[in-house]
Amino acid sequence: MQPIIISFVVLVVVLALKGLRIVRQAEIVIVERLGRFNRLLDPGINIIWPFIDRPRQVQWRGPITKGKATRLVMTASIDMREQVFDFPEQSVITRDNVVISVNGLLYYQVTDPKRVAYEVASLPTAIEKLAQTTLRNIIGEMELDTTLSSRDLINGKMRTVLDEATDKWGVKVNRVELQDISPPHTVQEAMEKQMRAERDKRAAILDAEADKQSKILRAEGERDSEIAEAEGERQARILRAKGEAEGLEIVRQALEGVDANAAQYQVALNYLDTLGNLAANGRGDKTVFLPYETSNVLGGIGSIKELLTNTGDNSIDGSPPPLPR
Repeated sequence: MQPIIISFVVLVVVLALKGLRIVRQAEIVIVERLGRFNRLLDPGINIIWPFIDRPRQVQWRGPITKGKATRLVMTASIDMREQVFDFPEQSVITRDNVVISVNGLLYYQVTDPKRVAYEVASLPTAIEKLAQTTLRNIIGEMELDTTLSSRDLINGKMRTVLDEATDKWGVKVNRVELQDISPPHTVQEAMEKQMRAERDKRAAILDAEADKQSKILRAEGERDSEIAEAEGERQARILRAKGEAEGLEIVRQALEGVDANAAQYQVALNYLDTLGNLAANGRGDKTVFLPYETSNVLGGIGSIKELLTNTGDNSIDGSPPPLPR
């Protein structure tokens, strides 16, 4: 009797241990009862019926091993955390028939474990193939230059397409990032030559623009200098004219009230002094050419002398009478 009791106790303990299921945080276990979906096991301690309830096995990516490709494994738990999928480098043909190599990263998260288990046979493989075909379709509609400069556009289109396609699988694609876009070696050399030519062109344009600006500034400086000189000359002429006008005004004011004959007499004497200086500085033959109006001046002096004699002034001795002050 005791062996039977002991066997029964052992059987109960084994069944209890077999039915005890511990689920880790951020994981979900799908339980099937007699081959049909029964329930989801939440994180923590769960009890299932041994031999009747069994966890559903799903295909998942195994841990990444250094130097080895990621392998697929069968697991009973579904990771609910955000996953990073590094889809391998692949060759893609652009619209202008250039073969380039592209690889990238895909960030996704499981939102419905039941769909992951029953809507797709292998979620990692399905996402990988879908990402590759989507990338080929998007880049196949773009030229090489546009592809190299439109990473954000490609990322956005891929995320939209993948998110719509994986929604029925219970997966949410959060973002897609292209890592490398590598054109062929010959294309890279051509691009480098084009880039150097473009830099040389910009340098030549900048030099020409600088030379143009220098000539413009030099011409403007010369123009401003000439304008300043002309303005200075104009101001000098104006000042000289004002000075001469003021001098004439002073002479006019000094001659006001003076006898006109005496003034004329003084002018005639100054005129004769000037002729004497010309004669003294003449040539060796002592030939002096007198102006035509000299006779008029001499006649004026005679008239003035006569006038002064009649008025009883005997001061005609070669010097004019004193001007009144």
